[in-house]
Amino acid sequence: MTNESLTSWLHGLPGVDQVGCEARAAMLGTRSIKTTSKAWAIDLAISMIDLTTLEGADTAGKVRGLCAKALTPDATDMSTPRPAAVCVYGDMVPVAREVLGASSGVNIAAVATAFPSGRASMAVKLADTRDAVAAGADEIDMVIDRGAFLSGRYLDVFNEIAQVKEVCGDARLKVIMETGELVTYDNVRRASWLSMLAGGDFIKTSTGKVSPAATLPVTVIMLEAVRDWLSLTGEMVGVKPAGGIRTSKDALKFLVAVSEVAGDDWLDPHWFRFGASSLLNDLLLQRQRMRIGAYSGPDYVTDDSPSLY
Repeated sequence: MTNESLTSWLHGLPGVDQVGCEARAAMLGTRSIKTTSKAWAIDLAISMIDLTTLEGADTAGKVRGLCAKALTPDATDMSTPRPAAVCVYGDMVPVAREVLGASSGVNIAAVATAFPSGRASMAVKLADTRDAVAAGADEIDMVIDRGAFLSGRYLDVFNEIAQVKEVCGDARLKVIMETGELVTYDNVRRASWLSMLAGGDFIKTSTGKVSPAATLPVTVIMLEAVRDWLSLTGEMVGVKPAGGIRTSKDALKFLVAVSEVAGDDWLDPHWFRFGASSLLNDLLLQRQRMRIGAYSGPDYVTDDSPSLY
């Protein structure tokens, strides 16, 4: 495969109707949900969260606190589902593994490949990935080289993803496209297909460090891509919007989009995730309201970013 042939194929994909896409996303956001369905959707959304801390000031204590919150999201109701994963920097994977153990059902996702910029040599990116996997990461969240993508060096991006996938071993690979830097919806569609062609198990919107992060129109484009990929190849690929989804209302809009665009098979933590830190507490407060019939204050849930353990 040459860069020219890959470019020709990616640019042969149908263009995105920007007006139509944004109108559809807005329409999906107006769907009303019955109370019984809402309770189910809130639990589902909690189970789809990658509970995240990706700050330069992260400490072992903060990561331990985050993992404790993942194990017991709401101490007043032990039936509360656990999030799908905690997402941390690679050097914090051993700390997370120590707290979560091997059978908690909460995966450990590690960002890699010189997150969030993706600016490093291939040797460094592969070493970053190997270290995280060796430390016990179940999932790797890699960032693509947006400079290479935007300058048309698609084959470089393809090879980068394929090589990282190879060193992931059994760990699932999420490919972060940083859609806020891709400029056009057509580029989001091309990056989605490029990521899937190269072997990504998930396509992910953002690092959370660039605005805009996860938007509903961009997620709709990605859901269309994984739907069409399944139709073409018979393989399912997951989708992870990350960054900027902070409320239960927002999360439910995304779940409606998942159901109506990709299909109900994606309404599963194995195939759809929210990359978020503050979303969990809002979902917990909504869950408490539905259980006791009154809104609780923020003091009734633990800190979003606990530092004590």
